[in-house]
Amino acid sequence: MSAPASDSFTTRPTLRGNFGMVASTHWLATAAGQAVLERGGNAVDAAVAAGFVLHLVEPHLNGPGGDMNAIVSTTEHPSPRVVVGQGPAPVGATIEHYRSEGLSDVPGAGALAAAVPGSVMAWFRLLEDHGTSELSDVLSYAIHYARTGHAIGATAARTIDRMSAHFSEHWAGSAEQWMPDGRAPLAGEIITYPAWADALERLLAAGAEHSTREERIQAARREWSHGFVAEAIERFVATPHRHSSGTDHRGVLTASDLAAFDASYEDPAVFRFRGVDVVKTGPWAQGPVLLQALAILDGFPDHLIDPDTGDGIHTIAETLKLVLADRDAWYGDPETAADVPLDDLLSPAYVAARRALIGADASLELRPGALAGRTSWAVPAAEAPPAGERSAATGEPTLRAGDAVTPDEDSTGHTRGDTCHVDVVDRWGNLVSATPSGGWLQSSPTIPELGFCLGTRLQMTWLDADSPSALTPGRRPRSTLSPTMLVQDGAAVEALGTPGGDQQDQWQLLYLLRTIVFGHTPQQAIDAPAFHTTSHISSFWPRIWEPGGLVVEDRVGEETIAELRARGHVVSRAGEWSLGRLSSVRRDPVTGDLSAAANPRGLQGYAAGR
Repeated sequence: MSAPASDSFTTRPTLRGNFGMVASTHWLATAAGQAVLERGGNAVDAAVAAGFVLHLVEPHLNGPGGDMNAIVSTTEHPSPRVVVGQGPAPVGATIEHYRSEGLSDVPGAGALAAAVPGSVMAWFRLLEDHGTSELSDVLSYAIHYARTGHAIGATAARTIDRMSAHFSEHWAGSAEQWMPDGRAPLAGEIITYPAWADALERLLAAGAEHSTREERIQAARREWSHGFVAEAIERFVATPHRHSSGTDHRGVLTASDLAAFDASYEDPAVFRFRGVDVVKTGPWAQGPVLLQALAILDGFPDHLIDPDTGDGIHTIAETLKLVLADRDAWYGDPETAADVPLDDLLSPAYVAARRALIGADASLELRPGALAGRTSWAVPAAEAPPAGERSAATGEPTLRAGDAVTPDEDSTGHTRGDTCHVDVVDRWGNLVSATPSGGWLQSSPTIPELGFCLGTRLQMTWLDADSPSALTPGRRPRSTLSPTMLVQDGAAVEALGTPGGDQQDQWQLLYLLRTIVFGHTPQQAIDAPAFHTTSHISSFWPRIWEPGGLVVEDRVGEETIAELRARGHVVSRAGEWSLGRLSSVRRDPVTGDLSAAANPRGLQGYAAGR
């Protein structure tokens, strides 16, 4: 094991205490969660409060019309469970319909890309089942910011500015919400959300006459899925509007689609790495990517998996290329697709065969694995970035969506979004790792009656019936949302995660290697130089890929960058502090001591606690 660096080399300390800890991608969400803990709420109460604040303070990264996947361990149910807030494709979302609309892919923006919204239902379900606070109390923070406003951040303001012409020309409701003075706001200007504040209060009012906390939450859930929210969505999407395809279409989402969906719980996928059980979602999301990568890397000597060396970066990047190729060839919703062979993909024989493919030079191919008696989906040859998306100086690809803190922009002016994350631990031992996303302000037109827009998760499906993640009514799209929980000696000890689309499990892999193998503290691991491969098919429209692509923070060093290029990696430099927005919270199962850490990149992520 390498000797870890001193805590003095981190941007901030790893927080320690014994009362409660919250870490998230925005300080206002962290503050709301910590305030709930101080009022006597538990980790679930705090996570829900933080989640609804994230809808407001990072509106370009998540919203009420999006999705939320979480992993939770509670005192009454210590074994971690996955909270599924990923809605399925609507009944009308058929390949035939989209083809009849003249589309070759699901658009990256517009209501045809919308799955059934799952975020709000998942937060409500989690609070009902495992929280202790009243819904009105945990929503009070979001309602406060929706009514009185908050200072919009620089990246959100930049996103609105990039979308301003599109809003003015095509999406009137978005222009009304985000450009009330006829212009994009400047960073630091106060933004309010009156329509969403009204909607939240209507949801609360639905439960006002009920006698128990649980009944009040159930009434709010019914009002969302069967009442005015569902009805407003159906009315709104029936009007054609501009999609990222450059053409106008009606959406297919209906009130009955919302009524048919409820958030649920599932058993997680688990892999034991160096004595630690790593807990992830099933293969309907990309969570098992992290498990496959750990399984492959576990067979290498430590010096070849050190993310702070050229050898380690090469080995890790080559491993990630293999498992991301498997993701696209094999992963899908086990409830509606053919059986996903996850056990086979994690079997020692398969893992050894994949490990043997990693050589001294960078691979420039997509190489999904083969299984005896099984035929993988033949992933279509994706397009490399067009010349306009490559650096004029080096010819190397520019950063893909989700690579950096600032959302990327495609050639039509549409901006792609990212994700948020929140982790909470309390003094009783409850742990929550939650990754909300989708419903970005740039996803589709804002619905004036509700004050939010729909998500675009269906862009991760394929208009090919043979794909395990084909667009299919009732099927969950193969999401990138990927929270993580760690279990040691039978006890849940850590919750962690990051935004980043296809990079979520890549950046979490670096964190786990640094903490589990190389002894870094959580804050050291978060602060350390990050990298990821883009030599895979993007989950996001228009699904480009970059053969040999490797994005690195400059802090990996000139010598290492030169070494990686010599091995054949197509290296893009992302600046010194730009990749990853990790956070984590921990609880020592013996002493009860708590700790937390959060990402300094972008100057928004913070941890708090005592």
